[in-house]
Amino acid sequence: MRTLRALGAAGAAALLTASVATAAPSPPPAPRPQLTDAAVDKAVARLDATVADMMRRTGVPGVAVAVVHDDQVVHLKGFGVRRTGESGAVDPDTVFQIASLSKPVSSTVVAGTLTDPDEWDRHTALPGFSLKDPWVTGHVTTADLFSHRSGLPDHAGDLLEDLGYDRSYILDHLRLEPLTPFRASYAYTNFGFTAAAEAVARAKGTTWQKLADDTLFKPAGMTDTSTEFSAFADSPDHAATHVKNPDGTWSPRYVRDPDAQAPAGGVSSTARDMSRWLRLQLTGGTLDGKRIIPADTLARTHVPAIVSQPPATPTARTGFYGLGWNVSYDDAGRLRLSHSGAFELGANTNVTMLPLERLGIVVLTNGAPVGLADAVALDFFDFAEHGRATTDWLALAGSLYAQMDAAGRSPTDYAHPPAGAKPARDSAAYTGTYDNPYYGRATVTADDDGALTLALGPKPLRFPLTHYDADTFSFVTTGENAVGRTGVTFADGTLRVEYLDANHLGTFTRQ
Repeated sequence: MRTLRALGAAGAAALLTASVATAAPSPPPAPRPQLTDAAVDKAVARLDATVADMMRRTGVPGVAVAVVHDDQVVHLKGFGVRRTGESGAVDPDTVFQIASLSKPVSSTVVAGTLTDPDEWDRHTALPGFSLKDPWVTGHVTTADLFSHRSGLPDHAGDLLEDLGYDRSYILDHLRLEPLTPFRASYAYTNFGFTAAAEAVARAKGTTWQKLADDTLFKPAGMTDTSTEFSAFADSPDHAATHVKNPDGTWSPRYVRDPDAQAPAGGVSSTARDMSRWLRLQLTGGTLDGKRIIPADTLARTHVPAIVSQPPATPTARTGFYGLGWNVSYDDAGRLRLSHSGAFELGANTNVTMLPLERLGIVVLTNGAPVGLADAVALDFFDFAEHGRATTDWLALAGSLYAQMDAAGRSPTDYAHPPAGAKPARDSAAYTGTYDNPYYGRATVTADDDGALTLALGPKPLRFPLTHYDADTFSFVTTGENAVGRTGVTFADGTLRVEYLDANHLGTFTRQ
């Protein structure tokens, strides 16, 4: 028999730890509800003032909020206006684009099509869809793509959408994206998610919109909810998307049509409809005494599937992603589910739930992300638990969005060429047609004065080029994923577009 001395200090410690674990009579008790009705009521009572204050601080034009507790809608209200410069007020039936809050809605739809939780782990087979590794293509499942663990890089395909390519082209070209380890790495991908949802609809012999209608929207009485942009745009009571101007005002300058990624970001809905969906989530798939979604297939969407936020310190908490949900656990061990939605072209949303407490909130806004939607939800739960806000959630959420925005920008200040910049060559050295297997054709043309224009995408989009240094030019990016000025470098019969090249796919070859 081995002695503790023979094992050494480390081995002895491990043996003792194992013995203690073996001797433990039972796992820790399950967490219990802690929030009283009075605490929730107080948090609800201050909600209007919180929203009004955050709207004042940010200038966001319109907000709608719904709160559900114990299967009752305890708060449902609109604030502000649908469109700046007009008098139409936001109300509980105003239709908002909910952006990536579409993901947990779509996972609810898929859960409603399944009869067993294990069906989430079946191979996803969308005709014509493939990934760079044939083995991964043959094994990737709905759960893999709904939890962003397929190995596709972050936001794969989004830049193709910005350039005007349709869903078919984008899904077909994901096969060229480099992959990280399958089921061992997390990267948020709208079009991987979309591919899985479309595969489910195709297997049912229908469209995604009809599947969503028949499985969730109609049975749940979500009468103003759709996955099609036309339904949003045609609604007389819809909230226009707004962006912030340099002077701090907000304007409805852009229109965001997300049809290409409808399951991942294309849902539009109202606070009233979303309150019904919240009730369904918090009751395990029932609504008004009627079973809408199977309890076990819905519960599977709430289970961690991949680590999305590794802890930065030994005491930090790990973040997970489930199937269309951010999944975490609080200090009391309670499950916390949430998801944000953000369109840089003018929308920001949030849903947060504590299922054990049967409490949830959804916040819809018609302004580009500055943290308001997330901060309202965080402040609400903070006040319900602690009777006070423990931090300035708006400042924190706003700073995080600002960091994410800054992270995508070029480290080169193309607006200010370097001292002693070398001149460009004659325009004929750059003009012509260039090809790229992922981004398609690019053309460079010159006007009578030699000024260059770059054309990209199927429509195409045209970008005037500004000279920077030698054979490097720049242009101002546009679209949902715009990053300010980006570089265009010509060399040896190629042109490289900097912001398209994050995954080394942004070099075009002259034809």
